[in-house]
Amino acid sequence: MEQFLPFFIVLFAGVFFSGLFKTFHLPWAVTLLIGGIIIGPQGLGFFEVDQTINFIGQIGLIFLMFMAGLESHLSDYSGSKKKLLFISFVNGFIPFLIGFTISILLGFSATVSALIGVVFISSSVAVIIPSLESTGLIYSNLGKSIIGSIIIQDVASLILLSILLQNINPVTSLPLPVFYSLLLITIIILRWAIPKVRWIFSVTTDEKDKIFFQRELRSIFTILIGTVIVFELLGLHPIVAGFFTGFVLANSIKSEVLIEKIRTISYGLFIPTFFVVVGAQADISILYGSNGILLVTLLIVFGSIISKYLSGYFGFKIAGFSNNESKTFGAASIPQLSTTLAVAFTGFELGLFGQPILTSMIILSVVTTFLGPVLMRALG
Repeated sequence: MEQFLPFFIVLFAGVFFSGLFKTFHLPWAVTLLIGGIIIGPQGLGFFEVDQTINFIGQIGLIFLMFMAGLESHLSDYSGSKKKLLFISFVNGFIPFLIGFTISILLGFSATVSALIGVVFISSSVAVIIPSLESTGLIYSNLGKSIIGSIIIQDVASLILLSILLQNINPVTSLPLPVFYSLLLITIIILRWAIPKVRWIFSVTTDEKDKIFFQRELRSIFTILIGTVIVFELLGLHPIVAGFFTGFVLANSIKSEVLIEKIRTISYGLFIPTFFVVVGAQADISILYGSNGILLVTLLIVFGSIISKYLSGYFGFKIAGFSNNESKTFGAASIPQLSTTLAVAFTGFELGLFGQPILTSMIILSVVTTFLGPVLMRALG
């Protein structure tokens, strides 16, 4: 019974805080992070993160990255890839340099500084899409350009993350060129083979049949875990493997009903658990216990916000967009969620980050996830 209590508390926190903070119009992920901070060991102390909860949180992280990959459809932007690549480069490379430089000046190692630089590259499609929908921009050229460039930045940040993790904690002895050539070949093979494997799992072709969807759902999750294992055997970290698994499956899952079922299970159980667990591992008290740690947090948060907004604005402006459109993209590139928390959680687990950096990353996610949509609505 004692093993069930922490899990119940985490589930209850996900439901309770989502409803409580909804009245304040806070983003869903922010409410869960705050909820984890409140009920965690450094808050009210209702529970501690044990091995079981930590394992479920890691599953939630893989599902978070899987959903990020599943919602990445670069094929939808084939007509404007050159422009999007340019914008993504400007909006990713400059923040990376800023994040790396800030970290080096603060005295962090080159490895930790590079990981923080990777965080500065990424943005969050999951946070921006609702804002684009609410302003009616989701299907406009501006909306598509925003989503496409952010997807490219997320993919680039995860590729860099996989390279860094391979150097920090190598799983394969293959040289990197050979490793990534093998990875690319594997992705191509899986994109061809997975639809065939799913057909084998299917019992009927009648999509109105409930048994069809149950079998399809089980087959997707079986393929997810199996593909993650394949990527891990090649040497990819599970969070990167989860993203590329979703990326591989993105074009093979056509049913909107099935995608909605996957989204329901992912965002209904596993992903909220991850957010609450990450929040519970933050120690906000260290911010007012040391001026140095507070300075680190402020530099990381403001460095990310300013570098993402300005690089996004100028990248869009140079690409030929109007002044207002460039401001909107600058605001849209600010939110940091999936990759930020993935890097923070992984760095903390590997012993690369201490409690101060973990807490700084969580605060970065909370502040930027709230600020980005607010600025977009104001500019819209």
